[in-house]
Amino acid sequence: MNKFLFITCIALWFATSGHAQSKNSDIDAIFIKRIYNTALTQGSCYTWLDYLCHQVGPRLSGSPQAAAAIEYTRQMLDTLGLDSVWLEPCMVPHWVRGEKEQARIVSSARMGDVELRALALGNSVGTGERGLIAPVVEVQSLNEVDELGQQGIAGKIVFYNRPMDPTQLNTFNAYGGAVDQRGAGASRASRYGAVGVIVRSMTTIEDDVPHTGSLFYEADVVPIPAIAISTNDANLLSNLLREEPVRVYMRTTCQRYPDKLSYNVIGEWRGRENPSDIILVGGHLDSWDVGHGAHDDGAGCVQAMDVLQLFKRLDYKPRRTIRCVLFMNEENGLVGGRVYAENSNKRREYHLAAIESDRGGFTPRGFTVEGDASIFESGYKRLGQWLPLLEPYGLQFRSGGSGADISPLRSQKGLLIGFEPDSQRYFDYHHASTDTFDKVNKRELELGTAAMTALVYLLDKYGLK
Repeated sequence: MNKFLFITCIALWFATSGHAQSKNSDIDAIFIKRIYNTALTQGSCYTWLDYLCHQVGPRLSGSPQAAAAIEYTRQMLDTLGLDSVWLEPCMVPHWVRGEKEQARIVSSARMGDVELRALALGNSVGTGERGLIAPVVEVQSLNEVDELGQQGIAGKIVFYNRPMDPTQLNTFNAYGGAVDQRGAGASRASRYGAVGVIVRSMTTIEDDVPHTGSLFYEADVVPIPAIAISTNDANLLSNLLREEPVRVYMRTTCQRYPDKLSYNVIGEWRGRENPSDIILVGGHLDSWDVGHGAHDDGAGCVQAMDVLQLFKRLDYKPRRTIRCVLFMNEENGLVGGRVYAENSNKRREYHLAAIESDRGGFTPRGFTVEGDASIFESGYKRLGQWLPLLEPYGLQFRSGGSGADISPLRSQKGLLIGFEPDSQRYFDYHHASTDTFDKVNKRELELGTAAMTALVYLLDKYGLK
């Protein structure tokens, strides 16, 4: 009899537990559908992005436009009825592009003088008022510079011409396989006496638009000027070098000024049950000084802000603290992300999860996830349990990088999550004058906000245990 009662109790427990889980799943599915419906009918992200692009414009750290973007987004967050909105000070690099860049092939035997469409690389020194002219040597890698050495490099302009790999289905993998020549190319060439650097633009398409991006100078090298040229011009220059020696003239007046006071913009809604568990959503507010910075990363900023707007509109009451962070100086320094993590660690905070949107405002595909080895497996497994709720919206999880600005939070041992839209068009516009508001599709942007909000909802309700 006792055995029969025991088995009956166990059966009833499983039945009750299964019913409760099914009921919770139904409730969650209904609420996530409400999130999507609201995002697609009452979202604010597209309107905010319009203002950021057309009324503020490009927002390079240290610029007046960056200061205007800080004030605008602070005011918008302040209208949402959050518990607190504040500015977090950080000293950021102040680099100015100066006059329009000049670059041209000089006195070619076959083509004469040929103008090259160029942009100075961020943080580069200028050539000086008169510019410089030198013979060009083409390389495919940093290692090839080492192999050529002083004899092959001294007194020349080094032309890095390794393209992004078009066979990579994820274009971020292609970018990662090519961008070292932009970031480290000038320092490597300078070690062997080069006078300047030309880099093929980091994009998968062949067109006439140059793409800028950041470089860094190693402490023990003489800084030399560096420019990027369009992929069409890179092809032209490479083809001409096969036929004859080529000299290029380049002139840039860019300059680095003393660091300038700037701010991260932060808005917070404190949780009613576990306020010490923080769920961060964010993007970087700065952009390059060409184009609007619409996809990179105005889209991520307005999506992060709209997560809070949607929850407020849905009269949601968070269990945990939801914090929106708009980081300053991701493009040419990562100061904002580092300062935020340092201050968070000083306050002994714990970020249960941090979600960064910095891959454009395209159609959502899911999220990439990373974290400290001690928590990653269990946290990733927890996310996987929510796939039945997210797969109807085309969302998946995969392991991989999260985001540059949230990566310093890794030591807090929460999950770091990158919002992942479709990547095929991102590098058409990345760091270029074509990254403008008209390249952002309103519905795709809103779907991204909805995807992030749905994940924040599940993280807030269930945690990671």
